[in-house]
Amino acid sequence: MRLFIALNLNQDTRSRLLALRDALQAQSTQGRYSSPENLHLTLAFLGECSDKQAAAAKAAMNATAFEPLSVAIDCVGRFKRGGKDLWWAGVQRDKPLIDLQGRLSRKLTGAGFSLEKRKYSPHITLGRDVVTDCEPWPIEAFGETVRRMELMKSEQIKGKMVYTPIHEVPRL
Repeated sequence: MRLFIALNLNQDTRSRLLALRDALQAQSTQGRYSSPENLHLTLAFLGECSDKQAAAAKAAMNATAFEPLSVAIDCVGRFKRGGKDLWWAGVQRDKPLIDLQGRLSRKLTGAGFSLEKRKYSPHITLGRDVVTDCEPWPIEAFGETVRRMELMKSEQIKGKMVYTPIHEVPRL
């Protein structure tokens, strides 16, 4: 199974993200755009995992100190990919978020996972393979307080990406 650990967002935040996605789509000639239920902030991508690795990921999550934290979205940007870019809503790199991602990564690495080496860039994917003439833009910041992190299973069902939570670490 293909797994990642994420902070999922409430309906109000998703609605505002959808407005950004729709604005991008209206200015684009092509792209694959994120569905509302798939909008999330990834903390760690694990890739293909066995049942044993899934159990190790759950244990690492349970062992990672996690307090409710604010997620603030403040811009629309892109990762350039030869004209078919990945566009995202940017999440402010505040200390509690970066510290959580770092603690979780250390627990996962200690459990034997091989994670990406590049610097963590918190973002919420709006679209992939996007072709547009528009440029990244700032927005008035919005967001929410997130109270749980979730282990998500990613699978293709009837041609559509479906993300399903299989474990959560809540904090009230």
